Amino acid sequence: MDNAIILWADDEIELLKPHILFLKDKGYQVDTANNGADAIDLVTENDYDIVFLDENMPGLSGLETLVKIKNIKPSIPVVMITKSEEETIMEDAIGSKISDYLIKPVNPKQILLTIKKNLENKRLISEKTTSSYQQEFRNIGMQLSDRLDHKEWTDLYKKLIYWELELEKSQDSGMKEILQMQKSEANNMFSKFYERNYKGWLDSKDDNSPVLSHTLFQKTILPLVEQEKSAFVIVIDNFRYDQWKVLQPLIEQYYKIAEDQILYSILPTATQYARNALFSGLMPSEIQKKYPQYWMNDEDEGLKNLYEEQLFGELLKRLNKNIKFSYTKILSLSAGKKYVENINNLLNNKINILVYNFVDMLSHARTEMEVIRELANDESAYRSLTESWFVHSPLFDLIKQLASHKIPVIITTDHGTVNVDDPIKVIGDKNTNTNLRYKQGKNLNYNPKEVFEMRNPSDYYLPKQNVTSAYIFARKNSYFAYPNNYNHYVNYYKNTFQHGGLSIEEVLIPCIYLKAK
Repeated sequence: MDNAIILWADDEIELLKPHILFLKDKGYQVDTANNGADAIDLVTENDYDIVFLDENMPGLSGLETLVKIKNIKPSIPVVMITKSEEETIMEDAIGSKISDYLIKPVNPKQILLTIKKNLENKRLISEKTTSSYQQEFRNIGMQLSDRLDHKEWTDLYKKLIYWELELEKSQDSGMKEILQMQKSEANNMFSKFYERNYKGWLDSKDDNSPVLSHTLFQKTILPLVEQEKSAFVIVIDNFRYDQWKVLQPLIEQYYKIAEDQILYSILPTATQYARNALFSGLMPSEIQKKYPQYWMNDEDEGLKNLYEEQLFGELLKRLNKNIKFSYTKILSLSAGKKYVENINNLLNNKINILVYNFVDMLSHARTEMEVIRELANDESAYRSLTESWFVHSPLFDLIKQLASHKIPVIITTDHGTVNVDDPIKVIGDKNTNTNLRYKQGKNLNYNPKEVFEMRNPSDYYLPKQNVTSAYIFARKNSYFAYPNNYNHYVNYYKNTFQHGGLSIEEVLIPCIYLKAK
């Protein structure tokens, strides 16, 4: 920060002239005081950017002066300087919200570093982040030009999310725009990759395929759970990897991250399909064929995910797993609190499954409620709102309690969500489903170049309502709009979070294994 104004209070201020001259040569303005009372008067009368405060002054001590300065101007950074290394003095100073702590004798470079750390920290971090991403930009571009396999795509996505979150702290809006362009390019390439390989993954019985929604429990979760006396599996509906990375520091206070994986959702990336597949261990058409009593088609009346507990029970039977489990779906704050209160009754189960619907409700509320749109007007704000919810949620209380019992936790989801802003025209009859990211029916009219189409749904293990039924999926950040109500769709749904289609945000989803500290 150029021309920053500094106050330095020390009863031996005359001995510090070389330090003060050094700072003035660096462009800083320095005012001085040789006692606490004068320092308080100067802080009252002037706007200082930072205060250096000697701890051991006659009259008002440094700690007493610190408290009074903080009462006058709570946000001003104060650096305590002392000859003493006593732990109690340090603790008192830290408790009084000092910004830094230096032990005498101090040298000018120490002082300069402290100033930069406190006054220029954001700028320096921003410049370093921008510089580092500029170097990484070329590497990511080269990776995108390669034929990546499914593991390399998950690694690349982690890298993009890392830089998105890092640049979020930066003041360089230009770099943020460049990252979004690179992310858009990645989304385009990922869609092509997924379309080329998806059918082969579904047909494959070997280990070269990624973990998909319907293989997650068998390949990943159950092998982890069987190592434990008891475990909780928390499925947060509509939960993205970037949202996980925002919550991770909060959870790491109680848990260590044993595994941080990304799996692939099936299509459609919608709860009816992906979550039923998750709990059943089967693709949708296989559920329909094997357990018709548990499957609801798009055009059927009623809720589509009423039998997840039963489907999971059937999966355990097919795998010959005699496992005691519980299944609970949380749809409200009161239900979440009640679940936490009853946690002791669940600790004897081998596996406890908890489906938490808040993030899904948040994305829908953002579409339908103007106030939520204002609170989450972009990706960064959407993540921030998720974090704010989590901090005050029963789910966080649950995780803290489970940590105290040393119970491992697996956090995952059924699908992610994408911010849409590119409308695509489609025509369908009255039986066509209402989802904005995928459509299925017998009379769909669309531009084949704009969508990922499945003309024969049975090849992709999707239910087929009649001979001419087809599924189409919006790619990247596009969404479907009907021509006869086009302006409504464009204006109402643009810049909303939707799911059901094919994008890197919807398909690549977290599976996190947590071990209590």
